[in-house]
Amino acid sequence: MTDRKLSYAGAFNEAVRQAMEADGNVFAAGEDIGAFGGVFGTYAGLQATFGVDRVVDTPISEQAIVGLGIGAAVTGLRPIVDLMFMDFVCVAMDQIVNQAAKLKYMFGGSATLPLTITTAAGAGLSAAAQHSQSLEALLCHIPGLKVVYPSNPYDMKGLMTACIREDNPTVMIKHKRLLGMNGIVPEENYEIALGAAHIARSGKDVTVIAYGRMLNESLTAAKTLAADGIECEVVDLRTLQPLDTASIVASVKRTNHVVVVHEAVRFGGLGAEIAAQIQEEAFDYLDAPVMRVAAPFSPVPFSPALEQHYVPDALSIATGIRAVLERSPVGR
Repeated sequence: MTDRKLSYAGAFNEAVRQAMEADGNVFAAGEDIGAFGGVFGTYAGLQATFGVDRVVDTPISEQAIVGLGIGAAVTGLRPIVDLMFMDFVCVAMDQIVNQAAKLKYMFGGSATLPLTITTAAGAGLSAAAQHSQSLEALLCHIPGLKVVYPSNPYDMKGLMTACIREDNPTVMIKHKRLLGMNGIVPEENYEIALGAAHIARSGKDVTVIAYGRMLNESLTAAKTLAADGIECEVVDLRTLQPLDTASIVASVKRTNHVVVVHEAVRFGGLGAEIAAQIQEEAFDYLDAPVMRVAAPFSPVPFSPALEQHYVPDALSIATGIRAVLERSPVGR
């Protein structure tokens, strides 16, 4: 480990660059990722280094972009295909759900599909309802896909490296508001295993489960509550599918209280699945119902003031944590 700092976007870029240097079968394709470097600059400089045949600017057709990746992957390459905004995943859902996720099954396991789909999710830029959504629960519902959502630059590089090396389809979700976040990132190549959660903060009173931008908001809430003697254990899921249920349950057994946080709308969100798995695996350890802190059931507003109110933050997370502890008949 070094003390070198790199941004979240820079960590993504370095993971792709090092993978392309190490393996000539790795290439990237997407809208404006070539000379422009991507709408958020995450692919900056890669076309200048590797050429137009390995960093490919595509037409504005998400179905075609993912279809290109599927065909390339099943014939032996390791494509990284970029869907500019997560909202645009919906345009390519047939390719993602019925082709990428099913191909290995349809070929009786004989086909491999080392395809990485990258996209940018989340609100906070006043990009309005068609460019701000968090749709990860849709993808997690599809057997055959692995879904990854880093919360910091170190995890971004290690998880992106793991996605590229994975022989099954993965979806790497970047949060737009985290792209400028800086953190310590080693220069050497490294991999963080898919499907393994991380205890970002230890605590004894309540388990807070989060990912992406909400992980950082949860850590801020935990720091605030610590001043009042409430010690939160914060679990960073890192990978959403497959879900590390074992780590979640182990934490719940230690704290007996749970708050699940996500930026996606509350109804039908990943928090509901996590709550269901907790009650199946650790119901007898709960001293209060599982609490969910999430966005209301509404499109993301354009107005900055409304958007700020719409997205959960450290204050609303802290309020949720206090509420679940107040509902505990045994207290803390």
